[in-house]
Parts: sequence; C-alpha cells; structure tokens
Amino acid sequence: MVTLFQALNIILDVVWFVMIAHIIMSWLINFNVLNLRQPIVGQIWYGLNNLLEPIYQPIRRILPQTGGLDLAPLVAFIILMILQRALINNAGFFYGY
Repeated sequence: MVTLFQALNIILDVVWFVMIAHIIMSWLINFNVLNLRQPIVGQIWYGLNNLLEPIYQPIRRILPQTGGLDLAPLVAFIILMILQRALINNAGFFYGY
C-alpha cells in the first residue's frame, strides 16, 4: 500500500507542475512575452494543452459561461490540491500511524 500511496503522490505532483507551467505560460503568452509563432514555444504550448484538455473539458461543461475568463484551470488546480491533501492526510493509514 505504501508504494501505491507514493505512486499516486508522484502522479499528483507531476500534474501539479504541468498545470503550473501551463498557467504561467498562458500568462506569458497573453502579455506578449512569449510568441506562439516560435516553434519551441508553440510545441510546448500545444503539448500542454493536449495533456490538460481532458481534465479541463468536463469542468468547462459544469461551469457557467464567463465570457473571456476561463475558470477551468483554477477549479482543476483547487481539486488537485484537495486530492493531494486528502492523500497526505490518509498517509497515516498507509504508514500505520
């Protein structure tokens, strides 16, 4: 069980870092610091979008339309943090505390 806990924790950590990279990159693109016409920037951006879109799409269906403001990454980030905290709080069960 400890291995399962550690594997889930690593997966959630990786998703957290990917989401942070996507959020920061979206800000940099919107403020014209990064340009999507640069090949490496475009590849990273579209790769991150392809990874995270399956997570964001169900959330977008539930959330009301807010115009140009996309709240799906924020909601997904909050859900991810709740999952991490729940996993850590239940770690005592796995470790026998």
